[in-house]
Amino acid sequence: MKQLLKYSVAAIALMGFSSMAQAEGKLSIYHWFEYIPPELLNKFAKEYDVEVTMDTYDSNEAMLAALKAGKMGSYDVAVPGDYMVEIMAGEGLLDTFEPNELSNFSNIQPQWLDVSFDPGRKSSIPYQWGSTSFSVNRDRFKGDINTTSMLFDPPAELSGKINVLDTQGELLTMASIHMGIPQCSSDREQLKGLNKLVQDAKTHWASFGSDTAKDVLVSGDAHVGMIWSGFSAKARNEGANIEYAYPKEGYIVWMDNVVLLKDAPNRENALKFMNFLLEPENAAAVTNYAQYTAGVAGTEPFLDEAVKNSPESNPPSGPVGHFVQACPQEVQVLYDAIWTNLKK
Repeated sequence: MKQLLKYSVAAIALMGFSSMAQAEGKLSIYHWFEYIPPELLNKFAKEYDVEVTMDTYDSNEAMLAALKAGKMGSYDVAVPGDYMVEIMAGEGLLDTFEPNELSNFSNIQPQWLDVSFDPGRKSSIPYQWGSTSFSVNRDRFKGDINTTSMLFDPPAELSGKINVLDTQGELLTMASIHMGIPQCSSDREQLKGLNKLVQDAKTHWASFGSDTAKDVLVSGDAHVGMIWSGFSAKARNEGANIEYAYPKEGYIVWMDNVVLLKDAPNRENALKFMNFLLEPENAAAVTNYAQYTAGVAGTEPFLDEAVKNSPESNPPSGPVGHFVQACPQEVQVLYDAIWTNLKK
């Protein structure tokens, strides 16, 4: 797991609130890296007179491992993906709340309200949603990119110049999509085939990198990069001549969520923060920064035109998006073994 980054909100934005040391309360956030504008955290801190601190992680699995290794009780909220919410609930890591504890609960868009991973939204609120696929440097490759073969059986000129995300759930799901097999398969032959696929593909990959996924495309160190849609948009904005792929075999869609953690030391402030993020203007601020899409109604007037119209946020008809599934524990151990073998 990457080393955690801890900082105070005041330090991030260099605003140096003199009242921070005397703040009436605290809020401790466990969050993905480069995913929330520091100015928004400062806005919350100032509005509610709360001292905010944040640690970051680079994968759902890293976050879960840290919480289970002793970090529970240190944080108030975290931001897991859809399948990870279900896993965390099953392991007793989440607290619950009532809708009337959040005055902005009604701002949640209907399609993100009664979700399978948290029916009725008892422990979480929607944060941002997007997709996971890969982007290709168009200066280096002119051919058809809309196939998962770009990752798992690439053209010779791209071999050795591929970065993949260091996230077990998404990488193995993408491999399953490539093979056309079910997620969470317990079929021995399918799992042997999955293991062989990723082991063979690994010979073409230059790196596993999540926190560097954007930077290696911008620098040109990678010609193909498995990447989240918002990171791809950011890389384009930073000058990378890349195109985001929508493979004919399918790609991954996801919803990140803010969850209330069990044993949260500052439960009241956690709920204030969750309610704050359900304000359309605040949700839009995250979208404009991260370049994904909010699960909150009313954000449209606050969105940048470039974000609304980016190709990463407007998938074509045809290719199908797949959510990562939470596997039963007896099946998950098999996928854990494939991942451990792959990372050796």
